[in-house]
Parts: sequence; C-alpha cells; structure tokens
Amino acid sequence: MPEQQHLVLIGLMAAGKSVVGRQLAARLRLPYVDTDQLVVAEHGPIPEIFARHDESFFRRAEARAVAGALASPVRSVISLGGGAVLDSGTAKLLAQATVVFLDTDLATVLPRISRTAHRPLLAGDPAARWTALAEVRRPIYESLADIVIDSRGLSVAEVVERITAALAEGEH
Repeated sequence: MPEQQHLVLIGLMAAGKSVVGRQLAARLRLPYVDTDQLVVAEHGPIPEIFARHDESFFRRAEARAVAGALASPVRSVISLGGGAVLDSGTAKLLAQATVVFLDTDLATVLPRISRTAHRPLLAGDPAARWTALAEVRRPIYESLADIVIDSRGLSVAEVVERITAALAEGEH
C-alpha cells in the first residue's frame, strides 16, 4: 500500500468490516475509522436516523462522513457501511485508496443478521433482504476492489492475515 493511501474495507452488511478493520489497524499500527460510527456520533443511532428522516438523509450523512475520513492526511484503516459505495462521489473518492472487499455469503452472516434489530434495511425478512442487497451490491464491490478476500469460514485473524499478505505482495 503506498504510504499516502488509506486502506478501505467494503462489503455487505455483517461481513465483519468493523471487527476486521479494528484488528487490521492495530496490526498495521494505523488509526481506525468506522464511518457508520462517525454518522452515529453526529446524528444518533442508525435505526433512529431511518425512523426520523429516511434512507436518503442517512446516505447523505454517510457520504459526508466517508469524504471526511478519506480527506484526512493521516493514513488510516477505514470501514465503510455496506451501502456507502452506492454514492457515485464516494465511489470516485475510493480511487485514491486501497480498497479491500470482504466477500462473504448468507450462511456466514445469517447468525449475525438474525439476532439484531439495528439494521433497518434488513427489517422483515433479514435473509431475503440481505440476499437481494448482495445481488445488487456485489458487482459494485468487485468493480471498486483492489483486493478481494473471501472471508467465508475464516476467523478474523485469518482475514487480517490474508489482507496483510496481499498488501505485502502488492496484489492490487
């Protein structure tokens, strides 16, 4: 990874971007930024944002948070929310970063998405909603990624190891 570039983790909801991001940042001795947490710090919990406003309000706040994180002169590991890449401005900004797509499948995330109520886009039938989002978003993630890590069946430590190995080998 070139010295000036941020390392950005993208992927579907519940792919493990936050936990992997924190551990990767610790391993690389870089600051960690979770753009969902930046939005929450400014506007409150995500389910409340959706209830008080709507998804478009959330997406605008998310795009501002991502732009701010990517504009920082301090190289960081940044985790994006699953839908952040849908914003064309965000997608363009990612060209300035090293982007890692954490690919996964429904079987891997089902235990995570079934036990939570804080994902408004998965309300109703989480498995069906996640699958529909995956169908639309996976090609976008693939097109933006410099590195793709298939995280199915891997521990967080193994995912971090694969990312650091890919960075060391310059596979992006």
